[in-house]
Amino acid sequence: MHKPNLDLMWDTFVRLSWEDIPVGKHIARLRHDIAPLISRLKDQGVIDWYCFLIHDRRSGVPTTENDTNPYFHIRFALREGVDPDNLVGSLPKYCVMTRQIKHEWVDSILDVDKSLLKNGEIEGAWRIIGEQSELLLNLLSIYREDVEIPPQQIAQFLHFYANMTQLRVA
Repeated sequence: MHKPNLDLMWDTFVRLSWEDIPVGKHIARLRHDIAPLISRLKDQGVIDWYCFLIHDRRSGVPTTENDTNPYFHIRFALREGVDPDNLVGSLPKYCVMTRQIKHEWVDSILDVDKSLLKNGEIEGAWRIIGEQSELLLNLLSIYREDVEIPPQQIAQFLHFYANMTQLRVA
């Protein structure tokens, strides 16, 4: 995955439910909605970088004060020369609050010290976050289509990842 061009980054959001997360329904949503969307946008040459996290209104979702739902917060970097209408017009209806990201919103990442990065470039850190998203989609793609993936399956792979570093995150 390439480093994203911070001037060509866009956000979109896919609504989830807090009740769905403990039982893994968000994994099914990621597998059946988000992964095909990202693949299509890449295959059509619209984007050359993406990442996704789960956020809510307190952590960056531009929604109303009374909306307490979590959302897949998906970020894309358009390919150079792509008309943004090609992105916006090709998103399904479940993608909401789509917007271009201001450069200053992505010029830092919470708790990542840019001064420690090569050339102080945050783009390298964004590339890694994109690769983490890509890794998760690759992980989901090894499972049969006719099965629901138990969350413990994903947790086991994350255990292996944590084992490599001997770090634990809460």
